[in-house]
Amino acid sequence: MTIKINLNADMAEGFGAYDIGDDSGILKIIGSANIACGFHAGDPRTMHRVITEAKQNGVTIGVHPGFNDLWGFGRRRIDMRPDDLEYMVAYQIGALQAMAAYAGLKVTHLKAHGALNNMAAEDESYAMAIGKAIKAVDKNIIYVALYGTQMQKAAEKLGLPMALEGFPDRRYTDDGNLASRSIPDTVLKDPKLAAEQAIRMVRDGEIVALNGKRIKVKVHTLCVHGDEATGVAVARGIRQALEAADISVVPLPDMKL
Repeated sequence: MTIKINLNADMAEGFGAYDIGDDSGILKIIGSANIACGFHAGDPRTMHRVITEAKQNGVTIGVHPGFNDLWGFGRRRIDMRPDDLEYMVAYQIGALQAMAAYAGLKVTHLKAHGALNNMAAEDESYAMAIGKAIKAVDKNIIYVALYGTQMQKAAEKLGLPMALEGFPDRRYTDDGNLASRSIPDTVLKDPKLAAEQAIRMVRDGEIVALNGKRIKVKVHTLCVHGDEATGVAVARGIRQALEAADISVVPLPDMKL
């Protein structure tokens, strides 16, 4: 039986006259797009353009909420009240739902960005705040969570649909979290290395951490990063390797969660 996996990517992360990444190139490779909603990146026109292209490519769309941190691209950790975070995430869900209406698309999932994603993986109150926002706005939105984290626990506790995520083009620490980008070589820019890690995650259910530790994981979706110069080449290499291994790439709603 053919194994199924979803490929997702963070999209619409330009702002105004500035573009980040090759959104059009990535949309031809992935199954689901995470759309920035104006807080760490993105603006209404950029959102509209990428959503329209996503529809043309048969790609489903999801919310990519981040901290209100344009200067730091949402990669700076911010301490805030959980209820403030909940409303901030709900606000971004609503923004994407409004722009999706122009293309006649439904928002299918939510995947937190950058520092928010990292903090929610560790902090129960942050993970629950994201989940509560989903449940309040649309309880059918799929909560994308890193395996074994507080986000997974929050989704389970709140009874939300959940997709477990892996990062084939990133390195991991021994505790199963993503290694900081400040550490050299933690972003894989070689398509072959990223593809090998993708196959290991999907077929073997494991990752090899920075120090060589083997960690068991379960994944429904793999994130490929389009904001690197090598992003399209790495994403294409991952997809080709998956298909060569008889692993079918499908939109996230088509996964058995």
